[in-house]
Amino acid sequence: MGIYGSLAQQPGVVRVLVSQLLARFPFGMLSIILLLHIQLAYGDFTSAGIVLAAQSVGQAVSGPLSSRFMGRFGMRRVLTLTSIVCAALLVTIALVHLPLPIVAGIAVLIGLTTPPVTPAVRTLYPKLVPNTQLSALFSLDAAAQELIWVFGPVVAVFVSSQFGTTAGLCVAAGFMLVGGAWFILSPAVGAVKLPPSRRGFGAVLRYPTVVIATVVGFFFVASMAAVEAGVVAAFAGDGHGGSGGHGSMESGIVLALFAGGSLVGGLLIGHREMRPWSLLLRITLVLAGMLACVVSLNIWWLSIVLFIGGLGTAPAFAALSNIVASTVKFSETAEAYGWVGMGQLMGVAAGSAFAGVAIDAFGARGAILVAAAMLAAAALCAASTMRWIPDLKGRTIEVPPETGTVTIPLA
Repeated sequence: MGIYGSLAQQPGVVRVLVSQLLARFPFGMLSIILLLHIQLAYGDFTSAGIVLAAQSVGQAVSGPLSSRFMGRFGMRRVLTLTSIVCAALLVTIALVHLPLPIVAGIAVLIGLTTPPVTPAVRTLYPKLVPNTQLSALFSLDAAAQELIWVFGPVVAVFVSSQFGTTAGLCVAAGFMLVGGAWFILSPAVGAVKLPPSRRGFGAVLRYPTVVIATVVGFFFVASMAAVEAGVVAAFAGDGHGGSGGHGSMESGIVLALFAGGSLVGGLLIGHREMRPWSLLLRITLVLAGMLACVVSLNIWWLSIVLFIGGLGTAPAFAALSNIVASTVKFSETAEAYGWVGMGQLMGVAAGSAFAGVAIDAFGARGAILVAAAMLAAAALCAASTMRWIPDLKGRTIEVPPETGTVTIPLA
């Protein structure tokens, strides 16, 4: 664990890590707050689903676009503008009752103006620490982000239940502005200049590793969304989405332990040297825990097996970051992480949708089987693309140079 103490001693690392977590914290809150707010405002969950879907579409589109804009206009300008506009749109939905189509349009804009904090910070990391510590930093980041998904929903439910969903949306906007300002004003953000990409939009997808990280991330995150829906359904009274007394508390405990396993795994495993088969091994660990869930939906059994499965979650995310960082030129890393993020957002939507159908048809176990199928697809992708995944044993993560060598024929 001494590697993490060494990271903390690097100038700017702690501030960047903590401030970006605070800036991203609203996205652990927004889904549930928007769901509750729109349902209360319009009287049905269908309207809430339309608004959440609209936000997801906008956010998926914005990922690679806003990341590319950072290379053209600078990180601080893009992050500042998107943070202010996105927070203002959230407050608008909170305070003004508008027709549903207009609210859905605003939700699209919220997605489009989502601050690209994640691609920004993962682009910064190679400039903050020596190459020998980069893998550990990616691992720490992947582990720490679990705090967003453990505490975000808790804060969302507490504020919304005690003070109303209007206050909840305003609190989320406040986190976005305060955390965003702290991150944006970090000396590291001002010091690092992201050169504009010399190639056209989407050209970064010519890197096999970017496609691998995007596709594997899609299936992996889809499985996370599906198992979350399955766990909630398992404790919702009848297992088919009905209401039940302490269901939300029990499901919250299980999902918190799942995230806790990810946090522990990220700290213990994620920093280890990555081999071509490391991604597959970490996904397989999560898959084993997921398949074990089918045996019983007892709270203690689910808590244990998902904690064990969670040990591979953050390390898998860290591996995806390592794959991109070690193979993509610095000027293209922000856009690359934007595409990877888009794949994960699409995974959330797909996993939730398939899980919902499976719950209606087969109960909570149906959603867990969907999650296992998604993880199996992720494992298959990782296994079939091993030859493109870099072997970092005995090596440090080095960003490829902006210019390559040119072979000059002698005859």
